[in-house]
Amino acid sequence: MTSTDTATESPDGVTTEITPLKEESEFVTTRTSSPRRRALDIVVRSVVPIVLALIVAALILLALGKNPLQFYGAVIENGLVGQNWQNSLVMMTPLLLLAIGLIVVFRGQLWNLGYDGQFLLGGVVVAGLAPQLIKATSPGIAYLVLTVAAIAVAAAWTFIPAWLKAFFGTNEIITTIVMSTIGVGLTNILIEYVFQNPAVRTPQTRAIDPGDMLPYIPGTQVPIGFIVALLVAIVFQFVLSRTSFGLRLDVFGSSAKTARHVGINSRTMTIVLFLISGGLIGLAASMDIFGQWGYMRTNWNPSYGNAIMPFVFLARLSPVGSIPFIAFYSVFATGGTIAAQESGVSVDFLQIVVALILVFMTVTEYVGTKRDLGQSYLPDELKDAIRKPLNAFTGRMAK
Repeated sequence: MTSTDTATESPDGVTTEITPLKEESEFVTTRTSSPRRRALDIVVRSVVPIVLALIVAALILLALGKNPLQFYGAVIENGLVGQNWQNSLVMMTPLLLLAIGLIVVFRGQLWNLGYDGQFLLGGVVVAGLAPQLIKATSPGIAYLVLTVAAIAVAAAWTFIPAWLKAFFGTNEIITTIVMSTIGVGLTNILIEYVFQNPAVRTPQTRAIDPGDMLPYIPGTQVPIGFIVALLVAIVFQFVLSRTSFGLRLDVFGSSAKTARHVGINSRTMTIVLFLISGGLIGLAASMDIFGQWGYMRTNWNPSYGNAIMPFVFLARLSPVGSIPFIAFYSVFATGGTIAAQESGVSVDFLQIVVALILVFMTVTEYVGTKRDLGQSYLPDELKDAIRKPLNAFTGRMAK
């Protein structure tokens, strides 16, 4: 603060700064939250939506004649107790890598919704070529070569939407979804007509020998891909928060006009962000195939991106901050699948919970913005999805 700046602090811990503008007589007042208020903001916006979603989900279970406490207890037991926590970490590996890929592009206020096609194309490259390449070389070389190939293929699949967005302003939501649909279909064609296992009738690739899968972390049954995912999260946390690239990305994401004024090439940044995002999704596919599945069938689509979307925003687009949220979902999905089967509830109930989290997240964002809880962290499209109907509703109530 310069000598001409002044500041006052209110009883609630909110600091008010008076900053001079062009003329000495003109001032603007900004509200800067104290550390305590910022911590409360994070808790409210990140934890409350999950709690509310679980409460509503419990009411749904009661309406279905099920015991919610018993259901949630089974989730914890099958997701954490005994050796089950290892299954949750195995599932967490591709989810975390995919989340980081989405975080990178979302911080630029861009949408990459083509994650399914990118993931499956990266995965089919690994599953289709790994058995022969491992026999011809060694597992270590196959890991490296095919992981790079999966990264390259998934990244390349984002290029057309990125190029159309950068040079023509085409809506990337539409183009990434279209490319994803094409990618899913192309994956099925490759499995059935190029990588088909001749020993079985079911359209699927040859299976990687269990001994040639990724090695485990010592003392566990968790592949080392989990360590890779954690390292990638740490590296990208540093890149996004401590490097000039991260600063340029934040400027670009906050205002494309400002980015142009400070010399940031918006076209180049758009393409780079999409390529990085797709590459990380390809890495997730490689770690998933090498670490968990070992082969692919036609019409297989885990839809990881749809499941983790709310948690990416709850983490406030932070790679390291997303770790506990992805861990929560991994436990909930791993234990919840078994709990649903034991209680006679459809597995689709888990997707209902994810949808409820998304709904309460947007509502919390709307209320938080109204009460000045802090800077918005959701893309404009997602905020508008809840803001417009709520504004219309409150307007009718006021009349």
